[in-house]
Amino acid sequence: MTTKPRSGINIERQPTQARLNELGVFDWSIWTKEVSEFSWTYDVEETCYFLEGDVVVTPDGGEPVEMGKGDLVTFPAGMSCTWKIRRDVKKHYSFG
Repeated sequence: MTTKPRSGINIERQPTQARLNELGVFDWSIWTKEVSEFSWTYDVEETCYFLEGDVVVTPDGGEPVEMGKGDLVTFPAGMSCTWKIRRDVKKHYSFG
């Protein structure tokens, strides 16, 4: 199931293995981060696949969006937000 909140963040919950293979997700780099909170701005679009973690991303002026393990997420270029990592994150990611 795909959801796209008004924030512009696109979330595919539990995408199929075929979908992940089609995108080449497992060839992407891996990023890890411990429980923390920080601000971030996306200069370019980022797509990521969460291998581990539980996160709330709140776009500036927007509503919080929950995501985590098993989610394929695309963040729009130009979005500024706050990341609140509630459980350590490990994700594949790709810019552009």
